[in-house]
Amino acid sequence: MTNSAQHDLVSVSDLSEADVLHKIRLAQLFQAGKTVTLQRPTYAMNLFFENSTRTHTSFEMAERRLGMQVLQFVADGSSVTKGETLSDTVKTLQAIGVDVAVIRHPENQYYQPLLAEQLDISIVNGGDGSGQHPSQSLLDMMTIYQEFGTFRDLKITIVGDLSHSRVARSNMALLQRLGAQVSFAGPAQWYNAEFERYGQDTTIDEAVNNADVVMLLRVQKERLGTELADFDAARYHREFGLTKARYQRLKPEAIIMHPAPVNRGIEIDSSLVEQPQSRIFKQMENGVFMRMAILTDVLVAKGLINPAEIKGAEG
Repeated sequence: MTNSAQHDLVSVSDLSEADVLHKIRLAQLFQAGKTVTLQRPTYAMNLFFENSTRTHTSFEMAERRLGMQVLQFVADGSSVTKGETLSDTVKTLQAIGVDVAVIRHPENQYYQPLLAEQLDISIVNGGDGSGQHPSQSLLDMMTIYQEFGTFRDLKITIVGDLSHSRVARSNMALLQRLGAQVSFAGPAQWYNAEFERYGQDTTIDEAVNNADVVMLLRVQKERLGTELADFDAARYHREFGLTKARYQRLKPEAIIMHPAPVNRGIEIDSSLVEQPQSRIFKQMENGVFMRMAILTDVLVAKGLINPAEIKGAEG
């Protein structure tokens, strides 16, 4: 079994630098057309208790490309609406033979009680509240690595709705571990002391002048609560967004990233989403291959894929 083969993947804190590089190499092999053989029929279910387009469909595409059979789940039609606990739901899936559950849940660290029960079914975190989003973080790392071939000393600025963003939390931790120089920009009320462990506070204008990667975050209106009444989209774009004028000041080799969905005209001018330095849709493409890599490592750990099949991804 490879060191990167893990029964569950819930947080980037579980990943070493070697693990990240292994998953990038494996994802690149899948991108080049690699296939794997499942040892027996293998089943996945994607339990999304929050709305999702990219992550949900990307995981389903990854599962189907690997040859897994995907059982459908609709949160509003599930027994959770009758009061069933998440633990009992997952145990039910295990009992009927589901091998992997990909879960998105509004509660931070929803997965801790599930891991404590040491279930046979594997848990892959598709995003927990404002906590972690490991698959998005790994596809972001893949996108950066494709561009620069390294993370060491890259200047990466994460811009926007930091305090509500699981993407920001996953990426700041992983980027620091990989040797990047991380900085943050955005409204002061969305910045807090926890980010000081990972990088420095800066401004969007300093970022566009100096950064190798400008990583924009979606303004999560659904999490703003009472702040939403005071939110001015035009003002945000003017003060913190990537405007046409700011885009012109980027270094020629710099890239723009965004986990999407994009609020056009807020985080980024609509005309810039598909400009040459944008990698927003490339991230989505990479997401399928990275999620294939994540699932493959889980299935290797479960003995459902022979580890010899992924030797080309080892360092």
